[in-house]
Amino acid sequence: MSRTTKPSSRQAVPQDLIEATLRAADARGVSLAEVTLRDVALEAGISRSTLVRRIGGSRQALDEALSAAGFESRGRKPVKERAIEVTGTMISTQGLGTVTFERVAAAAECSVPSLYATFGGRDELLRAVFERYSPNVDVEELLATAQGDLEDTVRRLTRLMVDTLEREPRVLPALLAEVFARPGDDNVLTVFRTLTPRMLSGLGAWLAAEAAAGRVRDLPPLLLTQLMSGPIFLHFLLRPVTGQVVAADLPSREETVETFTQAFLRAVALPRTEEGDRRA
Repeated sequence: MSRTTKPSSRQAVPQDLIEATLRAADARGVSLAEVTLRDVALEAGISRSTLVRRIGGSRQALDEALSAAGFESRGRKPVKERAIEVTGTMISTQGLGTVTFERVAAAAECSVPSLYATFGGRDELLRAVFERYSPNVDVEELLATAQGDLEDTVRRLTRLMVDTLEREPRVLPALLAEVFARPGDDNVLTVFRTLTPRMLSGLGAWLAAEAAAGRVRDLPPLLLTQLMSGPIFLHFLLRPVTGQVVAADLPSREETVETFTQAFLRAVALPRTEEGDRRA
């Protein structure tokens, strides 16, 4: 994808080589700092020795020309990172249905072919975005290191889910809004085919293990997961609007976390027994 660079008297490196460097970074999904001179030469269709001669004999000259043209070689993120970030913002502000490779490429300042090379297709891009902005990875990390009792773990999980819902860009709330509005939409189904198995293998598996240990009711993992997450998601989806209507009656964030923690425990936690203690 061609870019218009800023003119500069310091720019001794030819424009076509700056463009070739940008294309090479995008095609390989790496930062400008990680692009080798061999990569640039291949992209430009010239030999490495010719490239070195045309940029004045050093890589530093190329880096300085990129910086002068408005592209910071040490700070430019790879295509994958840029695409995930701009897609997250796009979903948060405009909705899932607005995401196309053409729009993502324009916002991420990369080419459409580089997106195909990086992700393979739109569905894979959406999976990467929701992997980044869903609570699944954080939940798995928390459960892998959780050493507290059931109540403490539930409280930490509740707080983590709240953090995910309030984090910018607000990708998860946008997805849940799409579910309510268009539950049969192909875009929604594509994302949920990825998120649901991951959720059940993480949070669902932990709840199933707690049920097997006699600490919570023996219910299907999906229902246990929904009992924990459903009230939290609904409250914090509505909280921005509710706060404008009944702000004085809205409990604090921490009070809300504690309320949902205790409500879930009252609904599913079983009294400790001698047998349950031994099995734990």
